[in-house]
Amino acid sequence: MDALNLRIVRWSLGAMAALALPLLNPNPYHLDVLTTSLLYALLALGLNLIVGLTGVLHLGYAAFFAIGAYTYGLLNLQWHWPFWLGVIPAMTVAGICGVCLGVPALRVRGDYLAIVTLGFGEIVRIAFTNLDRWTGGPNGLIGIAHPRLWVPGHGTIDFGVSSAPYYYLLCVATVIVAGLCVRLSRSRVGYAWIAIREDEVAASCAGIPVLQLKLLAQGCGGAIAGLAGAIFAAKQGTITPDSFDFMLSVMVLAMVVLGGLGSIRGAVAGALVLGSLPELLRSVEQYRMFVFGLSMILMMRLRPQGMFGRYGGGRASRPRHAAAS
Repeated sequence: MDALNLRIVRWSLGAMAALALPLLNPNPYHLDVLTTSLLYALLALGLNLIVGLTGVLHLGYAAFFAIGAYTYGLLNLQWHWPFWLGVIPAMTVAGICGVCLGVPALRVRGDYLAIVTLGFGEIVRIAFTNLDRWTGGPNGLIGIAHPRLWVPGHGTIDFGVSSAPYYYLLCVATVIVAGLCVRLSRSRVGYAWIAIREDEVAASCAGIPVLQLKLLAQGCGGAIAGLAGAIFAAKQGTITPDSFDFMLSVMVLAMVVLGGLGSIRGAVAGALVLGSLPELLRSVEQYRMFVFGLSMILMMRLRPQGMFGRYGGGRASRPRHAAAS
């Protein structure tokens, strides 16, 4: 069996397992935890384009998540846009905000860039908290409509508050976004992103438009976060600024690092692990965060390149022509 057929078999088995999981384990709580983990997986895939492939440290990624959620929420509450239509402007607005942030922010590097992105995340959260007239202030937006889907022979089905339809929706969205990320990482744009990550000066000397490609990564990553935000708002029905704090950005960044910087499957695996691990440790609630932190430290100590990182060691140990897995 050649590599292509083996890959098709693995993806087919994974898809069948994902579809059968709600039937094998119908526990609503377990399904809700897995649904939340898939939402994290979308965020991790978007941040992986910015941090993993391009090498731009971003500490305010939750801001794009919030922008997508509030965009859909406002369109739905003010003009009654359905989810399937509102998700498009949610992605567009978040992507444009990513590019707009990148124009001034990407002119600085290192710690200064991290501080700028951190400040952007806090500015967005505080703005949503203080703009009471449009965003509801600290109380947020309430009564956002859930998605509805017309099924032949069954009529219109309302997703409601059950986790099962959102689980399947996020499975489809994660597979599509992961596929697009794989295609991007193996394209000329993806190789250029990796070259920028490895040595920005050398990439610029080779004729690669560094700033434009960084802005493209910011826009793509922001659009993916906007998609996740729209799904989150539709699922919850209520969103508040507290849901998009700095700790969420750190958590998503930890997922990308744990899975392996630049690795597509690593971003998904890291999100599933860190998204479900705190709930799996709930039986030892007093020591849950201790075990969680200890496992992260051991992982970084024993395998610093992450679960699916292809190369260990520092930047110099990675070949410049390496493609993301």
